[in-house]
Amino acid sequence: MKIAIIGGGITGLSAAYYLQKEILAKNLDAEYHLYEADSRLGGKIQTDYSDGFIIEKGPDSFLARKMSASRLAKEVGLEGELLYNQTGQAYVLKEETLHPIPGGAVMGIPTKWGPFVKTKLFSPLGKARAAGDLIIPKSGDGSDDQSLGKFFRTRLGDEVVDYLIDPLLSGIYAGNIDNLSLKATFPQFEEIEQKHRSLILGMKSSMAQKEEQPAQGKAKGNFLSFKKGLQSLVDSIENHLDEDVVHKNAPITLIKKKESGYEINFKDQSTAYFDRVIITTPLDVVKNMLPEDLHTDDFMEIPSTSVATVAMAFDEEQVKQEFEGTGFVVSKKSNYTITACTWTHKKWSHVAPKGKALLRCYVGRAGEEEIVEKSDEEILEVVLKDLNKIMNVEGRPSFSRITRWRQSMPQYEVGHKQKLKKMRELLDKEMPGIHLAGASYEGLGLPDCITQGEKAVHKVLSSVPEKPMAVSK
Repeated sequence: MKIAIIGGGITGLSAAYYLQKEILAKNLDAEYHLYEADSRLGGKIQTDYSDGFIIEKGPDSFLARKMSASRLAKEVGLEGELLYNQTGQAYVLKEETLHPIPGGAVMGIPTKWGPFVKTKLFSPLGKARAAGDLIIPKSGDGSDDQSLGKFFRTRLGDEVVDYLIDPLLSGIYAGNIDNLSLKATFPQFEEIEQKHRSLILGMKSSMAQKEEQPAQGKAKGNFLSFKKGLQSLVDSIENHLDEDVVHKNAPITLIKKKESGYEINFKDQSTAYFDRVIITTPLDVVKNMLPEDLHTDDFMEIPSTSVATVAMAFDEEQVKQEFEGTGFVVSKKSNYTITACTWTHKKWSHVAPKGKALLRCYVGRAGEEEIVEKSDEEILEVVLKDLNKIMNVEGRPSFSRITRWRQSMPQYEVGHKQKLKKMRELLDKEMPGIHLAGASYEGLGLPDCITQGEKAVHKVLSSVPEKPMAVSK
C-alpha cells in the first residue's frame, strides 16, 4: 500500500513519524511519502534566533496536560530539552487599567470567592449576576450545540464574559465567542454543567480533587516549550524520517480519483499514484486540491481569521514595568488594537539574553483583521502607541519581528462538529481512503494536531496487511 501525506506542518510530521514507526514495528507491506509546498517543514512553527534571542513567530508553547506533544518530544529525543513556563500573575486590560486575573479563576470561571469579591474588574452588580450560576438551571440536556458566548452569558452574565472569559478565549481562537461552538471548543464546560448544574460548583469540585492529590515538588507552569524553541521539535521529527520520503517545494494542484487509488498532480506537471492520502493542509488549500463537485455548503465552509504576531527586543531598562507577571489580554470593549501582550522574557527565562527584554504582542481577530495588512512600520507604531498607554516603554526596540498569519485561525462556529461529520461522510462516499487532519478540524493546539495525525495513521493502517514472511530454503 502506498500512502501520501500532504502538508509538512506538525500534523503531517506527526502522521509521517507514527506511520513510519508502525510500518517498521509491525512489518507492514506499506510505504509513504510526505509532500510540503514550502521549502521548510513545520508550518506555523517558526523560531527566529537573533542576537541571542529565541523568538517564536507562531505558537510559543503547548499545554502540558495534553500529553501527545510531550510524548512525541520524548520519542524523538527531546525529553531533556522540555521546559515549563515561569508562573506569574496575568492581567486583563479593561479601559486603561490592568487588572490581575482573580486568583482561582479557571478560564474565567471563579472557584475562590475571596479574590473574585475583591477584584475591581467587575462591578458589584456583575459579581452578583455571576453568583446567579449557583441557582440557574442547566441550559438544556446537552444534545444541541450553542455558542460559547450564549453558554457563559447565561451562566455568569455579560460582565464576566466581556471582561474576562472573552479576552481569554478570544486569545486562543482569535474569534467571536458569540459565534464559536461550545461542543467543538470547550465541551468539558458543558459536561461540568450537565453533571453539577452549576459551573462554579463543578469547577470548585474539580479543583478540590486536584488539591487533594499529593504535590510533586515545586509547582510547575501549565505550558511547555524547549530550550531551543519549538523549531527543535520540527527538526528532531524530520531527523527521524527517511530522507527519500520527504519532498519539499512540492505544491499539489489536484487529487484525482482513479479506479484504484488516487492520482496526485503536482505544480511541476508531474504525477504520482497512491492508495491512501492523509491531507493535513488548511481547509482553504484542501479546497483547491479536491474536485469542485465536493464544494457544497456542508463541505469546505469553515471560516478563518488573520492575525499577526509582533515580537520586539529591548534593553531591560527600556521597559519600565510596575506590574510583575507574564502579560495581559485585552477586553474587546477597550479601545486598543492589540489583543494581548506577553512579557516573554518573564514567561520564559531562556528566550532573552541577560539584561534584555522580549515583548510579544498580537493583533487581528474576527472582524478586526485590517491591521494585519498594514506595513511593518505601521503595525509597529500602533503596537508601541498602545503599549505606552499601559506601561512605560522608552524608545524603540533594537529590532522587531512581525509575522502575518493570513486566514490561519479556523473558526469552529456553532454546528462545527455536525458539519465536520457530514464532510467526512461525503469524503468516505465519494473519495474513500482520503483522510483529513489538522487545525481546521479538531483542535488548534500542537497536542491536538499531533493527536489528529496519529489518529489518521490508525485509520489508514487498519486495512494494511503484514509483509509475507521470507521462506528459507
